[in-house]
Amino acid sequence: MSAVMPERNAHADVWQAYKSRHDLRARDSLIVRYAPLVKYVAGRLAMGLPSHIEVDDLVSYGVFGLIEAIERYDPDRQVKFETYAIARIRGAMLDSLRAFDWIPYSVRQKARELEAAYAKVEARLGRSATDAEVASELGVPVERLHKMLRDVQGMALVSLDEVLSGEDESGNQVRTMEVIGDASAQDPLSYVEFEDRKRILAEAIERLPEKERLVIALYYHQGLTVTEISRILGVSQSRISQVHSRAVMRLRSRLAHRLSA
Repeated sequence: MSAVMPERNAHADVWQAYKSRHDLRARDSLIVRYAPLVKYVAGRLAMGLPSHIEVDDLVSYGVFGLIEAIERYDPDRQVKFETYAIARIRGAMLDSLRAFDWIPYSVRQKARELEAAYAKVEARLGRSATDAEVASELGVPVERLHKMLRDVQGMALVSLDEVLSGEDESGNQVRTMEVIGDASAQDPLSYVEFEDRKRILAEAIERLPEKERLVIALYYHQGLTVTEISRILGVSQSRISQVHSRAVMRLRSRLAHRLSA
């Protein structure tokens, strides 16, 4: 990620040329300058998407988000362009995926069935439903319910650039990215708990098989994309995704056990 981050005030003259004179050559220069952001976001987003979604397609969608970000960005505001652009790029990718309806009809139908079951049980009981209660309502084993939940988890994607209902004090539309809390505003107790969870996570990662531990390190610590990791390890991108998913499942299981102890 650091490779695409410009130094402070770099390209200020190019921004000035585009914003003040609408110089198209300046805009093209900015697109070329920040194009690596599109590949970066595509690589990160691809890890959580079905295998039939091509990274190249995400890049194509993201370019439109980058262009929109350049057109709307105000250099005078105290916001780094990269921070602003990444939200726009990711939003454009997700919006395009939704427009092409990449979620199969069977998955949408399954999601509606689950939502109806949860709503019916919770309305009857007046509290949150347990997995066993929802499974009983559906007439399936709990294991089957868990599989159904895994099948529909991809539908939970949300664009940070999505417009929420309502307006701010100035009458402007409010977007998801503008209402996310400041994660750095932690109280001492939260900080201690966070550090303890990091320690537990580090111990869980150390217990992973070597290849899974390597993929986790390259993806989360080094910030490499699926494509880059596949080149390093000499295996397919789908194989890297499988290794990543297996590692995450192991970590979730171990963390759930440790944190509940």
